[in-house]
Amino acid sequence: MTFVANVGSFFLSFLAHTGRLVIFAAIALSHCVRPPFYGRLILRQIVEIGYYSLPVVGLTAIFSGMVLALQSHVGFARFSAEGAVATVVVLSVTRELGPVLAGLMVAGRIGAAMAAEIGTMRVTDQIDALTTLSTNPFKYLVAPRLIAGFLMLPFLVLVADIIGVFGGYLIGTYKLGFNPAIYLQRSWEFLQAVDVISGLVKAAVFGFLISLMGCYHGYHSTGGAQGVGAATTNAVVSASMLILVSNYVITELFFAR
Repeated sequence: MTFVANVGSFFLSFLAHTGRLVIFAAIALSHCVRPPFYGRLILRQIVEIGYYSLPVVGLTAIFSGMVLALQSHVGFARFSAEGAVATVVVLSVTRELGPVLAGLMVAGRIGAAMAAEIGTMRVTDQIDALTTLSTNPFKYLVAPRLIAGFLMLPFLVLVADIIGVFGGYLIGTYKLGFNPAIYLQRSWEFLQAVDVISGLVKAAVFGFLISLMGCYHGYHSTGGAQGVGAATTNAVVSASMLILVSNYVITELFFAR
């Protein structure tokens, strides 16, 4: 009976946390679409999420494209199908690697930063001070981050797509000996609009989920410095898991036959 009780306790706890998260997301979304909007705070978060994440996203994308080109060539050489390397690189980067890797990198950087910042404000009673000053914490802290994350992740993924395909091009032409014109022709020939659009849709969803997890865990952190550390860890882990789950769901919606 102890085992059954533990399972039931875990299940009830899971339902309670899920319900609290859904309520938090609904309140945050309502503040994202209702005025007033803090334009300066939104712009600040856009710079923080978009501009300062460019180096890590770009570095991840270019080496992922280069490794993908090398591995694809090694695998296809066994079947004398080396000409498909360009197609595999461009489709893999735009559909999957660009959005997922960019999302995971931003989750590790931005999700943790949001949870730490808001969590510190929670444990030091700064959020209560905002409420005392008649400033809604959702409008002031959560909504700008959700809006900025939703807007900037597609931009980062678009940059990651370009850099990742360029990395594959460099390896394909300078190391594997492909003709540059033919490589570009094959990349462009098999790329369709839905491949890029699906990646950008994933990026928008990932950006919202990353910001939501960072704000949620930071907003509900307790227990001083230890609680802030736990909130930071939970934000990164939960955002990463939701990215992988939602990636499958969106892929199923776009490409399932």
